[in-house]
Amino acid sequence: MLQYAELRIRVLEERLRLMRIEKYGAGGEKLSQAQMQLFELEPVVSEMTEQAESDYAQAHRSTKKSAKHLGRQELPANLPRVERILPCRPDQRVCKRCGKEMVVIGYEESSQLDVEPAKYFVLVTKREKRACRSCEDLGVVSAPLAPRIIEKCLASDRIVIETVVGKYCNHTPLHRQSMIMGRDLGLEISRATLDGWVLKVGELLIPMVAAMRGELISGSYIQADETPVDVQTREGRGKNHQAYLWQYSRPGGTVVFDFRLGRGSRTGRTEAAPGTVRRHSPNGRLRGV
Repeated sequence: MLQYAELRIRVLEERLRLMRIEKYGAGGEKLSQAQMQLFELEPVVSEMTEQAESDYAQAHRSTKKSAKHLGRQELPANLPRVERILPCRPDQRVCKRCGKEMVVIGYEESSQLDVEPAKYFVLVTKREKRACRSCEDLGVVSAPLAPRIIEKCLASDRIVIETVVGKYCNHTPLHRQSMIMGRDLGLEISRATLDGWVLKVGELLIPMVAAMRGELISGSYIQADETPVDVQTREGRGKNHQAYLWQYSRPGGTVVFDFRLGRGSRTGRTEAAPGTVRRHSPNGRLRGV
């Protein structure tokens, strides 16, 4: 009877474990016994959470009643001020009683945040040329050009930088930027040209990325994550290629991204250095190093 009772307890515990996994965890993940014991505290935690939320709601309501309205938000003081004076209409300038012209005694002011649309212009650079009339054999000298991101490029460095900022900071795809330039300028700049600009800026940033990577691996703790990325290729014939983006970082530190078209050696798969540990979750994402 004792042996039967022990077997029955095991069966019931297993059923309870499966029910908890079905309720609290993903079907593909297994929870350890230590993790399962945490669910025993669920009623206590729920009561504590509800009590904390109730206390916060009461305090928030009392604060709302006692707090005074702060008024309209002030515009940043560092922004330049552009004044626009609106004159009175002709019929408002003459006194309705005596017919004399009224004088200005002051202004009613109001401020609004405004924006001036981007102004595109053609930057014409003229390099001064000099020559000696007495020593013609020395030839002609001209002022040197400042180094540029892309030599002999139709666009200036500002346009190239704005394209990169628009793509990575404002999340504006290159094909959309190409359409915006065509709409605002009437100038067709292909997406392939914009791609070339971004690649050139990326090449110039390689030394900086190498320095960031060196700083990151010099520590004793690194976090890593693997994200599958669909990439359009010319050879794909309408089907996206499965690429991978690895992100390496540590809390409050540098973040370095590593993009690869695959995991094999031909695509330059990043191998773990001796002494490191790779942990994969059941869905294939790299949890940590």
